[in-house]
Amino acid sequence: MGVDKGLLEIAGVAMIVRAARLVESVAGAPAVVVGTPEKYRGLGLGAIADDWPGCGPLGGIATALCASEADWNLIVACDLPYLTRAWLEYLQQRARDSDAEAVVPMNLTFTNKRGAEPLCAAYHKGCEPSIRRALELGVRKVTDGLAELRVELIEPAKWKGFDSDGLLFKNVNTPADYEEARAKFARSAER
Repeated sequence: MGVDKGLLEIAGVAMIVRAARLVESVAGAPAVVVGTPEKYRGLGLGAIADDWPGCGPLGGIATALCASEADWNLIVACDLPYLTRAWLEYLQQRARDSDAEAVVPMNLTFTNKRGAEPLCAAYHKGCEPSIRRALELGVRKVTDGLAELRVELIEPAKWKGFDSDGLLFKNVNTPADYEEARAKFARSAER
């Protein structure tokens, strides 16, 4: 994208604020943003520095879990503008009912291969040491970092009911994705 995606606005709200407020509405506690606190200071978000800078989202997950006091934590990427409160409530309850350490939805990729959605998942605080060990061994891919965890997968048939448009896990990776999301939210606001 060439810019910090989290600061891009959709319907007048920065995507990172949108994601944080959605998580807060479900979790009932302030969301913590992992990254560069100076970037987000003016947005009214609780931001903490990444303990694993340069290690990608897996480092961000480890940082968030280390800082958290909650047993279960919703980990959500900021570039998923189509997430819904109903879906996150279901995910959170599914995690609370689970014996797993992570509850992760499965999706079909553009080539119709199954793939995990680990950046819209629930993680138990107790899995932080395993994720940290993976990082120390040089693992950077999130799904590889979960290899030692007990993971409960949520199949598409379970989450499709929360996603009538097929966009739940569609992220904003390109300027075209961003313009599509802006247009969709503008049309929704007009209704």
